[in-house]
Amino acid sequence: MKQRFYFDTSVFGGVFDKEFDEATLQLFERVKLGQIICVFSDLTESELLDAPERIKDYFKNLPKTNLERVIINDEMLTLATKYISEKVVGQTSF
Repeated sequence: MKQRFYFDTSVFGGVFDKEFDEATLQLFERVKLGQIICVFSDLTESELLDAPERIKDYFKNLPKTNLERVIINDEMLTLATKYISEKVVGQTSF
């Protein structure tokens, strides 16, 4: 079974950020080779609409067979709220 990694909006931007580009490009190379599945949410997809064109184009050119879109649901929101209330992550991670 292939590994599935969740990618938030910042990961896509990392491709064009000098601080993160090397590691991010390696990660996306694994997606392109079909070694991992890029899981993203409908929220990520909507946030990418406001991203610079080069980021949108990069996303659009990823192989669709190695992408998985998930819809945010109540269970996810409950878990996210619990992570924040337990201080696993900060409020900005919501």
